[in-house]
Amino acid sequence: MTAVPFIILLLAAIVGYAINIQAARAIRSGGDRLHSLEHFHGLFSLLLVVVPALTLVLIWLALQGSIVDGLVMSSLPSGVLDGLGSGQIQLIGAEIRSIAGGRIFGTPENWKLEAADRLLGYRQASGWLLVTVVTLMSLGLIFFARSKVAAEFRARQGVERITLWLMIFCAVVAIFTTVGIVAALTFETLKFFQRVPVTEFLFGLNWEPQIPIREDQIAAEGAFGAVPVFLGTIVIATVALLIAVPVGLFTAIYLNEFSPTSIRNVVKPILEILAGVPTVVYGFFAILVVAPAIRQFGQSIGVEVASNTALAAGGVMGIMLIPFISSFADDALSAVPRSLRDGALALGATRGEMMLNVLFPAAIPGIVGGILLAVSRAIGETMIVVMAAGLIARMTINPLDSVTAVTVQIVTLLIGDTSFDNPKTLAAFALGMMLFIATLVINVFALRIVRKYREIYD
Repeated sequence: MTAVPFIILLLAAIVGYAINIQAARAIRSGGDRLHSLEHFHGLFSLLLVVVPALTLVLIWLALQGSIVDGLVMSSLPSGVLDGLGSGQIQLIGAEIRSIAGGRIFGTPENWKLEAADRLLGYRQASGWLLVTVVTLMSLGLIFFARSKVAAEFRARQGVERITLWLMIFCAVVAIFTTVGIVAALTFETLKFFQRVPVTEFLFGLNWEPQIPIREDQIAAEGAFGAVPVFLGTIVIATVALLIAVPVGLFTAIYLNEFSPTSIRNVVKPILEILAGVPTVVYGFFAILVVAPAIRQFGQSIGVEVASNTALAAGGVMGIMLIPFISSFADDALSAVPRSLRDGALALGATRGEMMLNVLFPAAIPGIVGGILLAVSRAIGETMIVVMAAGLIARMTINPLDSVTAVTVQIVTLLIGDTSFDNPKTLAAFALGMMLFIATLVINVFALRIVRKYREIYD
């Protein structure tokens, strides 16, 4: 049902485009001179249909879930929600949605089954109502756009105005999306720090976010010292950068200055393909190939290696970052003015001396900016670390040990049906805020370096 409004909208846009073009051609064939070209009349109809109707569909779909859920929850029998907290009410709503989706566990109460049936009915009614509204709205806009077709009608200016407002709207959406993300993280993080002291989170050495159920566990309210989590992230990112930075830089230097054109034409596309491999594939490669190879090598020399190690996760992440760093370094080297190269060679320097003493120092700002962006990518990577690193936080810098990272803990804490009224779940938002702040600082620093680089050589 969700796809039907979009199909109707697509067909209406095509029909409106074709009708307006035919009308414009008819005016021109009748001897009148059009102010705008024919395809502008078609584009005016297409945009006039698509923009308002698509906005309506997106807003409708965004609000439909919360409105339908509110109607279902308000129609529950009286007394079933009495005395329940917000978290328990959310879990009941999640169970009703799960039943409506055909995922039934155990034997739910009859009132939950009836609520699930009402939920399906409300969703179906909302879907048909949306189809009707989109159809009527599209037809009305098509007729309105057709009525505007005339020899003196400024269709091109109309298309430009619609496009301008569309771009402004997209920019505003991007800004408010960023503000919303920051606000959501900040709000939930403040709720977490109301229950757990900031000093314990930032400087505590024990991480046990699961709320304990036995008296012999770490504390009666769990332990939320995030230092081991941050340390694990740093260890994994350091391993990745120790692999990616030298390999990426040497690859960029070779391809930029020393490689024949035939080799560059082959290696460069291969690096681009490597950059496009999904991170989950790297994760499979880490757990199926790299981690067993590291363990076997460790056993052969008598070194104990954990099943999940920071070395495996960081090593595969380093492979993933090689194209990233190589591309940035290659662009930085290519942006250095040709006169510096020619001047060094004219003074008798070899190509190696020219690269080492002239070209590479001149490209340092751009290369450092790329490396800093790679650092933010490394500390924010999720799939490789989740699959190849461990789940237990340890205070260790040994890459052969099992460690955990910020992204791993965020995924672990938010798996399944969660209740946002306990420190365990709220800890994920606190970790996310720390990760957001760290990546933001690194990105800002990197962009400033790149901007300074461009000011010098543009």
